[in-house]
Amino acid sequence: MPVQQFSDLVRFARDCSPFYADLYADLAPQVNSLTDLPVVDQNEFWAANTLRDNLVLTAPLGEAVVFKTGGTTGTPRFSCYTREEWQEFVTTFGAGLVDAGLRPGHRVADLFYAGELYASFLFILDSLAHAPVANVRLPIGGAAPLESTVSTLDDFGAHVVAGTPTTLCRLAEYLISTGRQLPDVEFLFFGGEALFDDQRRLLSGAFPHAVPRSLGYASVDGGLLGRPVPGPDSRVHRPFSPHTVVEILDETTGEPIREAGRPGRVVVTQLFRRLMPVIRYPAGDRAEWTDTEGGPFRILGRAEEGVRVGPVSLYWEDVANAVAEADTDGLVTGMQLLVRRGEGRDGLVLRLATAQDRDPAGLEVLAKAVVTGLNTARPLYPESVANGFVHPLRVEWARHSDLTVNSRSGKLIRVLDERPTA
Repeated sequence: MPVQQFSDLVRFARDCSPFYADLYADLAPQVNSLTDLPVVDQNEFWAANTLRDNLVLTAPLGEAVVFKTGGTTGTPRFSCYTREEWQEFVTTFGAGLVDAGLRPGHRVADLFYAGELYASFLFILDSLAHAPVANVRLPIGGAAPLESTVSTLDDFGAHVVAGTPTTLCRLAEYLISTGRQLPDVEFLFFGGEALFDDQRRLLSGAFPHAVPRSLGYASVDGGLLGRPVPGPDSRVHRPFSPHTVVEILDETTGEPIREAGRPGRVVVTQLFRRLMPVIRYPAGDRAEWTDTEGGPFRILGRAEEGVRVGPVSLYWEDVANAVAEADTDGLVTGMQLLVRRGEGRDGLVLRLATAQDRDPAGLEVLAKAVVTGLNTARPLYPESVANGFVHPLRVEWARHSDLTVNSRSGKLIRVLDERPTA
């Protein structure tokens, strides 16, 4: 699917997608600037993007590949790509792998996860296959037994191992526990999560000559987001121009940020997707320009729409629904999500506000009910706890005045990412 002109994409979306037709109903017939358009509301987008009677798609689902993205078990979210769109997606992302360090003849192990409509394993495998340099692909997968994974890496002399930081660290722990190293590995391509300093230390013990590199910044719903920028800071990426337009918007006013060093939320427009248009869609992350608008940018963590805790994606509504179902007496007056890191693992703390003089025993029962409900809705979280990837969910009780708010607007900051960003 070739890259389209922005005005042509908007016209097509208005004509063929009921969701965008309604969203843009009050706009002038001709739109030439991104800032003339509203930012998509994620809740409304996914409420319209349903399996039946879909209002977002621009055509019936007749030829496409379908992948599952975040959300709860009861309300799964699906992203669709035509054959041409998917090929454009992986070809463009594959070109960015050269910036991450991919070289001709590299033997690359794909340790991302496959099955159940998840995209990462196939996405990386296809991106490698469409990369502009020859490479040898080893489709191992993240669920393979560690012993056989190590044997395959050793037997084939893998130069690159690609996976989430959680998967790479689990492999490193296994190697160290068995007194082994893989000194032939040159690069560790990571994606899907941030990589922290404690993880880098662990990885260096198992892969003494490997350099950790971001393989790129993308998501199955948002699409292409950022191409890796060589250098010491793996958080820095640049837009996949001309396929993608990245904006960083002020979190209070919604106005575009144009100067360097000022954080805001990432909003993306994909100029190569027509079946499921992505126009001014919140990517769920915060970032800052490192130079001027449209150039390299530094990812700073998740925004309010979602949060990533180790390998688990959670949305604000996931937690809100669990609290609402458990809190039958209406004791909770406010909520905030805190992502913390300790002992080499991420963990999620639910800070729930309630009135003073509540019965501690009753609050303890409520806290257990909330945790149980959220674990049931997002089973990957307790599975990740059992595997030692993340800390168990915790509830922290507070008064409403204890919740952190934006100093300028007084609005509640829904997600506080307290993990180190360096």
